Amino acid sequence: MSEHVPTYDEALSVLKEFVGSDSLLKHSYAVEGVMRHIARKTGEDEEKWAVIGLVHDIDYEMFPEQHCEKAQEILREKGWPAEYVRAVASHGWGICNDIEPQTYLEKVLYAIEELTGLIAAVAIIRPSRSVSDLEVKSVMKKWKDKSFAAGVNRPVIEKGAEMLGVEIRDLVDDAISGMREVAQRIGL
Repeated sequence: MSEHVPTYDEALSVLKEFVGSDSLLKHSYAVEGVMRHIARKTGEDEEKWAVIGLVHDIDYEMFPEQHCEKAQEILREKGWPAEYVRAVASHGWGICNDIEPQTYLEKVLYAIEELTGLIAAVAIIRPSRSVSDLEVKSVMKKWKDKSFAAGVNRPVIEKGAEMLGVEIRDLVDDAISGMREVAQRIGL
């Protein structure tokens, strides 16, 4: 099968073929929203970034022990470009593979993937249960509390921010903005 650039609808179809859980779909939409927001803000290809963000965890539900490995296989079989396949796999750097993020897109995905989970956790405990009124300072306060959302890999977020040359709080600001754009889809 020859490579072709996947459309958003194709990516959504592939995602739904491999992901059934509501929580993982919402996480995928959150990452997509943040990727789309940052791409738009920095003049990058919004559709490409959204597609990669959307399918980044495509193998996580069915193949958790082969996370990021099986995703590459699935996307290659679907004829996705090598650049997209590598970007998806690179978010597992140092966790489940040694594919170091190199492009700007890869570094952003690596940095924000875990961060969306922290932001969602902070939003859920707010009276509004929403990202619409969530402020950076609220997330930063919970950032310091290592027992809060303990499953969030803070060192990965720190390493990602460092690779991008940005402060954590600026990354949080962008992530909140991106998640606001998909708030209804992610239930926040």
